Amino acid sequence: MLFRQFSDPKLAQYAYLVGCQQSGEALIIDPERDIDRYVEAAEAEGLRIVAVAETHIHADFLSGAREFAERFGTRTYLSDEGGEEWSSEWARGGRYDVQFLTHGDTFRLGGIEIQAVHTPGHTPEHLSYLIIDRGSGAATPIGIATGDFVFVGDLGRPDLLEQAAGMHGVQEPSARQLFSSLPRFTELQDYVQVWPGHGAGSTCGKALGAVPQTTVGYEKLYNASLSAAADGEGSFVDAILAGQPEPQTYFARMKRDNNRGVPILGALPQPRKLTAAELELTVERGEVLVIDTRLDRSAFMARHVPRSLHAPLNKSFNTAVGSLVEDEASPIVLIIEEAAVEEAVRDLVRIGYDNITAFVTPETLTRYFDRGGPSEAIQRITFPELVEWKDRDDTAVVDVRFAAEYAAGHVPGAVSASYTRLPSYVDRRIPRDKTLLVHCVTGGRSAAAAAFLAREGFPVVYVDGDFADYQRLGEVVEESALAV
Repeated sequence: MLFRQFSDPKLAQYAYLVGCQQSGEALIIDPERDIDRYVEAAEAEGLRIVAVAETHIHADFLSGAREFAERFGTRTYLSDEGGEEWSSEWARGGRYDVQFLTHGDTFRLGGIEIQAVHTPGHTPEHLSYLIIDRGSGAATPIGIATGDFVFVGDLGRPDLLEQAAGMHGVQEPSARQLFSSLPRFTELQDYVQVWPGHGAGSTCGKALGAVPQTTVGYEKLYNASLSAAADGEGSFVDAILAGQPEPQTYFARMKRDNNRGVPILGALPQPRKLTAAELELTVERGEVLVIDTRLDRSAFMARHVPRSLHAPLNKSFNTAVGSLVEDEASPIVLIIEEAAVEEAVRDLVRIGYDNITAFVTPETLTRYFDRGGPSEAIQRITFPELVEWKDRDDTAVVDVRFAAEYAAGHVPGAVSASYTRLPSYVDRRIPRDKTLLVHCVTGGRSAAAAAFLAREGFPVVYVDGDFADYQRLGEVVEESALAV
């Protein structure tokens, strides 16, 4: 048996290649949409991907299952649990080679047996997959692909359907469902390897570990969310629902498209390189969304293309874009180093932004500014300056950390508006008649949020610095219940 884990560090997502070298067949579990890298990896091992299995309808990335089915006729294994609402609509109707699975169903690739285990809670249809290498003589599982059921150190959050997809009144029943699913994990042998769908950095849980895989026995000893179940169902429900981070805005769209059918990608978008003159014409027309990926946020604040967003090409790139860009159809122009264009394109198509029309290098951006191209700036201050400004009648402090961070301690009177949900707060929480002093913990999230709010027409001041600096000044820090 061949086993390979694929890691996407920005989405903190794992996909898995499981292959039988004897038959030359391979299975891919939970692939992302740009499938070429999986195909190439399998071919390099002398394998052909003949099957795709999905653990559930994903919320944080677009699945590659339909891409495989459309382009290669790959057999797809999907859940038939959870009811009609969780039926993977795109796969119904007979167009594709699909096998729908219920609890206990099995299928084989050469000498490898895969068994579906219904593990609802994160979502109603969720399946985990036990892998048994019968070709080597094994009669018990070597591992289990747990998707968003069990992570290293945590469990998949049961509130996501309510918080991200707008399904009201489902988070507590989902948490109870998750509790009922736990024996299907804890009753496995301790040595069984655990291959989770996500790692540290994902908002599909609240305390995911950075170790890429684990074992059933280790999680039974040290998984805090799993340990909470020892105190009974009620205590577990309270513990698993408490302090979950606000999910990104784009999650609801991912749920919709993964259920109805992800648009076929084919080749990656090939944005063209703009000159300074072309950038000026593009800005004048005002028909594109400019995403500035420069890592230097002070340079962005000092001068940037009018109405552009700030999303540095680092581990938070997908989160920033997916949280702050609601219209996935807008033509996108990237400010980016040429060598990083493909990386950014892959990041964007994985969360449904395909209309990437052009890019501008930082050197070209400088030439654009030098020739008098329109620009904007956002005032930048530190936390000591925030102390001087915060009590003015014409200012308001906007704290874009997660609600749990805000509740643990914040500037008195500050507005809580997590940047992962910021577009939803624009018309109901953030005042338009005041200058906004926007901050987070270290300045990264608030830089993206300040650019977004400026684009929305708010008067904005960016607070650049560490929130600990504010606390060191001896200023009052309020605690509160979680904001809703």
